[in-house]
Amino acid sequence: MTAETPKTPAPAASPTTTGATPERIATVQLGTDGPEVGVQGLGCMGMSFAYGPTDADEARATLERALELGVTLYDTADAYAAGENEKFLSPFLKAHRDEVVLATKFALAIDPHDPTKRIINNDPAYIRACIDASLQRLGVDVIDLYYMHRRNPQVPIEETVGVMAELVAAGKVKHLGLSEVTGPELRAAHAVHPIAALQSEWSLFSRDIEQGVVPAAAELGVALVPYSPLGRGFLTGSFVSADKELGADDFRRQQPRFTGDNAAANAALLEPIRTVAEAHGASLGQIALAWVQQQAQAHGLAVVPIPGTRKRTRVQENAAATRLELTPSELALLNPIATQVSGDRYADMTFTSAGRE
Repeated sequence: MTAETPKTPAPAASPTTTGATPERIATVQLGTDGPEVGVQGLGCMGMSFAYGPTDADEARATLERALELGVTLYDTADAYAAGENEKFLSPFLKAHRDEVVLATKFALAIDPHDPTKRIINNDPAYIRACIDASLQRLGVDVIDLYYMHRRNPQVPIEETVGVMAELVAAGKVKHLGLSEVTGPELRAAHAVHPIAALQSEWSLFSRDIEQGVVPAAAELGVALVPYSPLGRGFLTGSFVSADKELGADDFRRQQPRFTGDNAAANAALLEPIRTVAEAHGASLGQIALAWVQQQAQAHGLAVVPIPGTRKRTRVQENAAATRLELTPSELALLNPIATQVSGDRYADMTFTSAGRE
């Protein structure tokens, strides 16, 4: 698939970041009334799900090191390893509850007719059951940021957000988020209850949300929380072909752009990133993250990417990217990459905002 040429917006005023020190990253507010978090968060999914074997002790040490660096937004979901990722985070949360902004999600469920498949469940009774189960697994009294993980178009989004708002009123949730919704869906949801954050894939390889989603978020004062800002590791150069290099249980083997001819074509697109990385004495991943962070300035909204890692060295490397500033000429070199990417980001794009726009 060849993406449309991403629009280049006029520079806009982005939310002010504050508090950066040599030891800790800066902070920014999620939404107009949301919590203040580090300008980079941590995706915790891979610590127990999707990317092959993991070292639990190193993953726990990574959680601690991230917090030392000022990473305060920790992202999980009930769907990650069927709730096991939430359980994994529980001891860390109990030790640092007042320091951490906890985000989890509902909506992805096992198909009762085929356990190998997932469905999207936005039914009110299911949402109410999900929040109680997540609270129990996480061992907390309240979720700081509760996301609708995916949208079922058969259920009015106003109804879904109305139920989520009930959870806020009940004291089970502090702030609401959405994931992979369109611009019109975000506006409809925000009219029911303020949305603090919108989570969608956004990277040098994935820029479809810039057409309608990002402008809507900027207009409403909703923060963007990009997941997979490193292209699930592909943008770091850590692998070239998922089907040849990654284990049979690795989720990336199912994604079209990381396999076969698509992977070979996309690997060649890393060359401009290497050029910029060499100029900064940085890694490929740091340049990819710096590009995402600078979209806050380009689009006038808070941007808090959540790169996933389970290694202390990687979380340190990722956090250091928040201090990189790419020049206009470097941005011009990197911006065309997305238009040349081969393959969709999922085999089934109907679960994404791009699949409905």
